[in-house]
Amino acid sequence: MRCVILASGSGTLTQAVLDAFPAGRPGTGVDVVAVGSDQPGAGALERAERAGLPTFCEPLPRGATAAERASWNERLARSTAAHRPDWVVSAGFMRILGPAFLEAFPDRIINTHPALLPSFPGAHAVRDALAHGVKVTGSTIHLLDGGVDTGPIIAQVPVPVLPGDDEASLHERIREVERAELVEVLRFLAEGELTVEGRHTRGYPPAERE
Repeated sequence: MRCVILASGSGTLTQAVLDAFPAGRPGTGVDVVAVGSDQPGAGALERAERAGLPTFCEPLPRGATAAERASWNERLARSTAAHRPDWVVSAGFMRILGPAFLEAFPDRIINTHPALLPSFPGAHAVRDALAHGVKVTGSTIHLLDGGVDTGPIIAQVPVPVLPGDDEASLHERIREVERAELVEVLRFLAEGELTVEGRHTRGYPPAERE
């Protein structure tokens, strides 16, 4: 299974995938063929380069107009498609992907989100969960659609909110389970079949993990 990762930041999720499925090692089932970003100095790109992987970057100007965003989505779709991915992984990619990108990879883009959707969508999920006073939050892996964190859910892992938690400590515990679950989802996609029926996905987790 050919996989392109999109990431905006330091790339800890990217690194977890690269560690689980090393480049050039046969038999893992998952072949990360490139890592892309919207940030030229993103740590995720540096991690990919150290692993010997191709990288690409499509910056989006601050304050971009609707037309500029549409053009950016088209460029990003072309750069991604050049690597012929079976799946695209949005792993901490902090941009909303528009119609041109989504239509290029229908039902083939997965995203990680640090909350139990549909609660706390958006860029400040951990902060919002703490402010709301929830006792449990977690990580969601879902398919991307045209909304903000609204796509069909593939997997969710709960994480308790502990006394004294702040945004940093809670987010780090969420990242730990997120890394592990993303690897398992990718391993499943390489070997199994995910079906989508409206809001529901079928197939994951496989029976032996239930």
